Amino acid sequence: MKVGVLALQGAVAEHARALRAAGANEVVSVKRVEDLKDLGGLVLPGGESTTIGKLMRKYDLMDTVREMAVSGIPMFGTCAGLILLAKRIHGEDYSHLGLMDIEVDRNSFGRQRESFEVNLNIPVLGEESYPAVFIRAPHIIEAGAGVDILCEYDGRIVAAKQGNLLGASFHPELTEDIRLHHYFIDMVARQKSAS
Repeated sequence: MKVGVLALQGAVAEHARALRAAGANEVVSVKRVEDLKDLGGLVLPGGESTTIGKLMRKYDLMDTVREMAVSGIPMFGTCAGLILLAKRIHGEDYSHLGLMDIEVDRNSFGRQRESFEVNLNIPVLGEESYPAVFIRAPHIIEAGAGVDILCEYDGRIVAAKQGNLLGASFHPELTEDIRLHHYFIDMVARQKSAS
């Protein structure tokens, strides 16, 4: 199972470590279109969504990544990656990949210095609470009918899934808990066995 991590910004090494621990045979850093070849899934990490979007366009990654998602390849967006996946960005008249039927609001939980860690109840991961790290995190304001809400915190949607698309407001790569990466690897395995 070969999985990629978009490596334009963010905690790429941390995602790669978690993906390997969760069962990925091979993890590649994606910087160019050719790096996307034969991937079973792709992680879009945190960072600054506007900057990542600009770099994706600069390196001609946007269309190919979009085509992969439409073809059913699982994608996991965390923090800024969630914004990249969203069809709508609150207060903006543009989107990046525009794939997931959600509207997101950026920096919903304050600035960098207001970062925090909290234990979340995410039923698809089991009964044990999940340690989530929020850093300038977005939240999902609105989710379409085809979107499964996986978790809310403080009345805000912070994790959701739509078909082959998984998104989280927080940074699962910054904890030792790999259950969310494992959940994503299961999505990749199911898609691979179905194709």
